[in-house]
Amino acid sequence: MRVLGIDPGTATTGYGIIDVVDGVMSAVTWGAIKTPTKTPMTDRLMQLHTELCALLVTYRPDTAGVEELFFGRNTTTAITVGQARGVILLSLAQAGLTIGEYSPPKIKSSVAGYGNADKAQVQLMVRHLLDLEETPKPDDAADGLAIAITHFNYYRFDQLTHS
Repeated sequence: MRVLGIDPGTATTGYGIIDVVDGVMSAVTWGAIKTPTKTPMTDRLMQLHTELCALLVTYRPDTAGVEELFFGRNTTTAITVGQARGVILLSLAQAGLTIGEYSPPKIKSSVAGYGNADKAQVQLMVRHLLDLEETPKPDDAADGLAIAITHFNYYRFDQLTHS
């Protein structure tokens, strides 16, 4: 099974793709889609859509997980991230993928065993679970892999309990 994890953002959208064979997870690729800050929002969203669709065609994931919007104090950031999430969810739906959405505490709990784990703990567990020599860069890519791991865990649990 091939699983895509996405950490949405307008400036930087992190992604990670894992394969799971006989319960063993391995990293396929990771990275980030970056859009220039001075570019109009419509162009940035189009770039996100275009690059994500190319990623979907190249790697052909079976399913995808996306981080839910974390609403902090900055409403402007939340709105732009919401726009990016909309483009991402539409792209995944157009590709016919099943989609899971996960809150930051759920991702931290699934990967590190603790919903308030810090970024370093999550990154350490991503490295451990995927047997990587170094922490994936940028941080958004490591987050994408954490989301892929989380989605696989929840997807597998759902399959086991509903079959």
